Amino acid sequence: MEEKHVWNKVNQWEEELEIIKSILSKTNLVETTKWGGSIYTHNNKNILGVGGFKSYFGVWFMNGVFLKDNAQVLVNAQEGVTKALRQWRFNSKAEIDEKLLLAYIKEAIENERKGLSHKPEKKEVIICKFFANELKNDILFAKAFEVFSPFKQKEFLEYIATAKQEKTKILRMEKIKPMILQNIGLNDKYR
Repeated sequence: MEEKHVWNKVNQWEEELEIIKSILSKTNLVETTKWGGSIYTHNNKNILGVGGFKSYFGVWFMNGVFLKDNAQVLVNAQEGVTKALRQWRFNSKAEIDEKLLLAYIKEAIENERKGLSHKPEKKEVIICKFFANELKNDILFAKAFEVFSPFKQKEFLEYIATAKQEKTKILRMEKIKPMILQNIGLNDKYR
């Protein structure tokens, strides 16, 4: 039997997380494990996650930005960085209001049915002149580079572009060129 993972980084919120999970069991959400913890889905769409941290435990709504939040309980964990996700943090089990939590969950599911979701902006990949020259001057290298997914291409491009000195760019290119020619991604050994 597969062991379920729980975001409870300090193992002090076991009882509280079980209360949250018992409330979630009253919904039609499906519990899955993603990113090392419990995520609840509806029609295979991520609705919310639950977990415990050092100073709080909570529920985070993947598209919480679309919730009305009449009770003013949701917070943006990283203002200016986090676009759609909103957290509802608790410090004790006494703070858990089942009826209110179920209302927020119901609204989150309804928002998903309506198609309300934040789509991340696609950043345009910028090829630095150094890398562009390498591609232009070596057709075999350029063809090998084109085989990679846009994500893996971006990893290589950023690796070169973030080098501040020309000699560092040269050293990095010497490292990645054979990898690209052998169809090995920059971070494949970590995946």
